[in-house]
Amino acid sequence: MTDLKQHPIIQQYIIWNRFGDLLGMDFKVEEKGRVSYKMIVKDIHLATPFAAHGGSVAALIDAALGVACLTEVCEDLKVVSTVNLTISYLIPALRDDELTADAQVVKSGKRILFVEGKVRNQKGELVATASATMNAYPVSKISEKVF
Repeated sequence: MTDLKQHPIIQQYIIWNRFGDLLGMDFKVEEKGRVSYKMIVKDIHLATPFAAHGGSVAALIDAALGVACLTEVCEDLKVVSTVNLTISYLIPALRDDELTADAQVVKSGKRILFVEGKVRNQKGELVATASATMNAYPVSKISEKVF
């Protein structure tokens, strides 16, 4: 499939991902195993009058890491879940910052995937880095209605 964002499993992920809707996140599949996710920091994301809660940034990078892995396994009719997420915050994400999380699969096995990512603001400043381990499993374990 040329445009992996159109794959039925990824389309179903978009429908199921209410949390991403709540936070105003959207993504682009750059290529298999590489995804770019965006979010503008709004009042709903704030922990202080001006800075985003770390959980908002973590949600953004976790989503990017997960969908990067999803593009690796969706054609095998699999989905992924986060097993481990390690994140380092370098600078605060501020109100109205346009954050971009870029994620790239480092290693993809039959069931375990390793992925890394970075979050940058609109100035190109590095806000956070992350790495994760993801588990791939058959989509039938969560839904028989994908196809």
